[in-house]
Amino acid sequence: MSIEQILQEVASGKMTADAAARLVSVAKPTAALHCKVSEKGALSVYGLNSRFPVTLYVEQWERLLAFVDTLKVFAKANSSKLQRKNATA
Repeated sequence: MSIEQILQEVASGKMTADAAARLVSVAKPTAALHCKVSEKGALSVYGLNSRFPVTLYVEQWERLLAFVDTLKVFAKANSSKLQRKNATA
């Protein structure tokens, strides 16, 4: 459960402040997304809660970014079949 969700639960009266404090104290902080240039000149994105960064060459990022709208439509159309890595995050 994200910090925002916890705060919403407290605000709506569904969770006590003590319960929220316990959840927040054990919540794993999410790293901010950031980029680096790899040793081979590719662009790496860190902070996706993965052990390794996502690393692609510029041309690959350009193709992927041009595909974003199609990807969003596909994900929405198939949302009932898709799973989230961390259901609580």
